[in-house]
Amino acid sequence: MEFTVPLTVPPCVCNLRILATSDLHAHVVPHDYYTDRSAEGVGLAHTARLIEILRGSATNSILLDNGDFLQGSAMGDYAAEAGVNPHPIIAAMNYLDYDVVALGNHELNYGLPFLRQALAAAQFPVVSANLMTADGQATLFAREALLDRVLRDQDGRDWPIRIGVIGFLPPQVVAWDRLHLADKATATGIVEAARGLVPVLRAAGADVVIALCHSGIGDGSDDPDSEDAGLALARVPGIDAMITGHTHQVFPGPDFADQPLADCVKGQLAGIPACMPGSAGSHVGVIDLALRRTAGGWQVESGTARAAPVTEASYLPPCPGILRLMDVHHRGTRAHLSRTVGLIERP
Repeated sequence: MEFTVPLTVPPCVCNLRILATSDLHAHVVPHDYYTDRSAEGVGLAHTARLIEILRGSATNSILLDNGDFLQGSAMGDYAAEAGVNPHPIIAAMNYLDYDVVALGNHELNYGLPFLRQALAAAQFPVVSANLMTADGQATLFAREALLDRVLRDQDGRDWPIRIGVIGFLPPQVVAWDRLHLADKATATGIVEAARGLVPVLRAAGADVVIALCHSGIGDGSDDPDSEDAGLALARVPGIDAMITGHTHQVFPGPDFADQPLADCVKGQLAGIPACMPGSAGSHVGVIDLALRRTAGGWQVESGTARAAPVTEASYLPPCPGILRLMDVHHRGTRAHLSRTVGLIERP
């Protein structure tokens, strides 16, 4: 669908809230399966209550995930070994109505066939712009997603907008998971891929471009093979907001107080609104953009970001709907870890 704006339309300002998780690592139920005890505040079921609060306090919002969602917990390993379909984390993300999800490096830990099977149940687009076929001629998954949405202004008027979302993962993934990816995949540098793709998104009518960068913030160097390329990516023209991750840190936060291009007050990297929302559902990234619409289209007037901890919701009880959805997987995981794996006949 193409949107046009009559020249007679008066300027207006709309707010867009971008909510994001990252590095969930298949933590859904607030339970430590290794000690078989509850783990308050851990997992997407808790995070969901904070997402609900943050959505409810914004007129316009979208929900994104920045990768490493499929692997990393006992439930994730159980789901892979038992062939659970749909995968528990995918089912939970469907329930929460995610808009776009990016691949992280750990999505490849179980191999491409398993990943494709898990993603077949996803009710949201999945993007990865720099994971390529072995010959480097095409991406293995969608490069980008274009979301046609409607923003409501403070006067209750609705305005169309097209949001472009792109995703990147560390190019080192082809070495880390070479047993699964040898002769099947290669990866280009994050910044290199972005420089080629952002103009394509703009040409396709994207009013706002959001980068899901499953990569640490780094030092801003232009090393094409950098594992932590967040700061370098923020300097690519045409990106309006970005989510970082991979290192399980929190931005804005004290870990980056000494980085001169990281504004820990406004939540910006090289002047671009950005956040890094921890891991295992510990935080929700919140980027608030003020967008002005004129006859020439949408422009970002300002943007700030923060990483909201789940304690902001005072550890409200976990989302009942997700707990119901996860009940069979929760019981299956506990049973899986309770199996006898061997007997030792001597002390």
